Amino acid sequence: MEGIVSTMLVDDNEDMRSLVRLLIDLTDGAEVVAEAADASQALALWREHAPDVVVLDYRLPDQNGLDVAEEILREDPDAAIFLFSAFLDDRALERADRLGVRECVPKDQVRRLPQLVLEHGAR
Repeated sequence: MEGIVSTMLVDDNEDMRSLVRLLIDLTDGAEVVAEAADASQALALWREHAPDVVVLDYRLPDQNGLDVAEEILREDPDAAIFLFSAFLDDRALERADRLGVRECVPKDQVRRLPQLVLEHGAR
Protein backbone atom coordinates (compact mmCIF):
# COMPACT_ATOMS: atom_id res chain seq x y z
CA MET A 1 0.00 0.00 0.00
CA GLU A 2 2.13 2.80 -1.30
CA GLY A 3 1.58 6.10 0.47
CA ILE A 4 -0.46 4.71 3.36
CA VAL A 5 0.99 5.30 6.84
CA SER A 6 0.68 2.08 8.81
CA THR A 7 -0.01 2.54 12.50
CA MET A 8 0.06 0.28 15.55
CA LEU A 9 -2.00 1.13 18.65
CA VAL A 10 -0.91 0.02 22.10
CA ASP A 11 -3.37 0.66 24.93
CA ASP A 12 -4.90 -1.67 27.51
CA ASN A 13 -8.21 0.22 27.26
CA GLU A 14 -10.21 -1.32 24.42
CA ASP A 15 -12.53 1.69 24.15
CA MET A 16 -9.57 4.05 23.72
CA ARG A 17 -8.06 1.77 21.05
CA SER A 18 -11.41 1.76 19.24
CA LEU A 19 -11.62 5.55 19.31
CA VAL A 20 -8.05 6.04 18.06
CA ARG A 21 -8.51 3.33 15.40
CA LEU A 22 -11.65 5.07 14.14
CA LEU A 23 -9.92 8.48 13.99
CA ILE A 24 -6.90 7.08 12.13
CA ASP A 25 -8.82 4.80 9.78
CA LEU A 26 -11.06 7.73 8.79
CA THR A 27 -7.96 9.73 7.85
CA ASP A 28 -6.95 9.58 4.19
CA GLY A 29 -3.44 8.19 3.96
CA ALA A 30 -3.35 6.31 7.28
CA GLU A 31 -4.55 2.98 8.62
CA VAL A 32 -4.24 0.86 11.75
CA VAL A 33 -2.48 -2.43 10.99
CA ALA A 34 -2.08 -3.83 14.51
CA GLU A 35 -3.39 -3.35 18.05
CA ALA A 36 -1.96 -4.53 21.34
CA ALA A 37 -3.25 -4.43 24.91
CA ASP A 38 0.09 -4.97 26.65
CA ALA A 39 3.82 -4.56 26.19
CA SER A 40 4.75 -8.11 25.25
CA GLN A 41 2.02 -8.26 22.61
CA ALA A 42 3.10 -4.82 21.36
CA LEU A 43 6.70 -5.86 20.81
CA ALA A 44 5.69 -9.06 18.99
CA LEU A 45 3.23 -7.22 16.73
CA TRP A 46 5.69 -4.38 16.08
CA ARG A 47 8.27 -6.90 14.89
CA GLU A 48 5.69 -8.70 12.76
CA HIS A 49 4.05 -5.68 11.12
CA ALA A 50 6.86 -3.05 11.16
CA PRO A 51 4.38 -0.15 11.31
CA ASP A 52 5.42 3.35 10.30
CA VAL A 53 4.03 4.80 13.56
CA VAL A 54 3.39 3.45 17.06
CA VAL A 55 0.82 5.14 19.31
CA LEU A 56 1.84 3.91 22.75
CA ASP A 57 0.11 4.26 26.11
CA TYR A 58 2.35 4.99 29.09
CA ARG A 59 0.60 2.75 31.62
CA LEU A 60 0.36 -0.84 30.46
CA PRO A 61 -0.50 -3.84 32.66
CA ASP A 62 2.81 -5.68 32.22
CA GLN A 63 5.36 -2.95 31.56
CA ASN A 64 5.84 0.81 31.32
CA GLY A 65 5.21 2.18 27.82
CA LEU A 66 8.53 3.99 27.83
CA ASP A 67 10.31 0.68 28.39
CA VAL A 68 8.56 -0.58 25.25
CA ALA A 69 9.60 2.58 23.38
CA GLU A 70 13.18 2.08 24.52
CA GLU A 71 13.25 -1.47 23.19
CA ILE A 72 11.71 -0.48 19.85
CA LEU A 73 14.09 2.46 19.46
CA ARG A 74 17.05 0.23 20.31
CA GLU A 75 16.09 -1.99 17.36
CA ASP A 76 15.03 0.88 15.08
CA PRO A 77 16.36 4.30 16.14
CA ASP A 78 14.23 6.01 13.48
CA ALA A 79 10.93 4.53 14.69
CA ALA A 80 8.13 7.09 14.97
CA ILE A 81 6.63 6.63 18.43
CA PHE A 82 4.00 8.78 20.11
CA LEU A 83 3.47 8.43 23.83
CA PHE A 84 -0.28 8.79 24.33
CA SER A 85 -1.33 8.99 27.95
CA ALA A 86 -3.39 10.69 30.60
CA PHE A 87 -0.36 10.43 32.90
CA LEU A 88 2.38 12.59 31.41
CA ASP A 89 4.40 13.89 34.33
CA ASP A 90 7.72 15.73 34.00
CA ARG A 91 9.79 12.55 34.54
CA ALA A 92 7.91 10.69 31.80
CA LEU A 93 8.22 13.63 29.41
CA GLU A 94 11.94 13.98 30.09
CA ARG A 95 12.60 10.28 29.57
CA ALA A 96 10.48 10.23 26.40
CA ASP A 97 12.51 13.11 25.00
CA ARG A 98 15.80 11.45 25.94
CA LEU A 99 14.74 8.17 24.28
CA GLY A 100 13.68 9.84 21.03
CA VAL A 101 9.89 9.56 21.31
CA ARG A 102 8.55 11.89 18.59
CA GLU A 103 5.59 13.38 20.47
CA CYS A 104 3.88 13.09 23.85
CA VAL A 105 0.15 13.56 23.47
CA PRO A 106 -2.26 13.81 26.41
CA LYS A 107 -5.33 11.62 25.94
CA ASP A 108 -7.59 14.66 26.05
CA GLN A 109 -5.89 15.75 22.79
CA VAL A 110 -6.74 12.54 20.92
CA ARG A 111 -7.93 14.53 17.88
CA ARG A 112 -4.28 15.55 17.20
CA LEU A 113 -3.21 11.97 16.51
CA PRO A 114 -4.30 11.57 12.88
CA GLN A 115 -2.38 14.64 11.74
CA LEU A 116 0.69 13.62 13.76
CA VAL A 117 0.55 10.14 12.23
CA LEU A 118 0.54 11.63 8.74
CA GLU A 119 3.31 14.11 9.53
CA HIS A 120 5.68 11.62 11.14
CA GLY A 121 4.72 8.43 9.37
CA ALA A 122 6.53 8.87 6.09
CA ARG A 123 10.10 7.54 6.26
